Amino acid sequence: MDLAGARLASSGTCVACHAADRKMIGPSYQDVAAKYRGNADAHALLAQKIRKGGGGTWGAMPMPPNPGVSDNDLKHIVDWILAGAPAPG
Repeated sequence: MDLAGARLASSGTCVACHAADRKMIGPSYQDVAAKYRGNADAHALLAQKIRKGGGGTWGAMPMPPNPGVSDNDLKHIVDWILAGAPAPG
């Protein structure tokens, strides 16, 4: 499990709209993992959405861009989400 991804996704601005296992303003990370399961381009698509923001995939509320997330942190976050957002421990 990518503990760095869990830590990064549960800090900063992500937690204002997302939770691992329940819908808030945005979808749960587990719902995101399910939506992209089996998609060979999932990692690149999610990394781009996190970095550049976007809207329309999950409803009318747009996701703000996060241009300050480093490539390394972005990789950890997306890896953790696509793994199904497992709880640390």
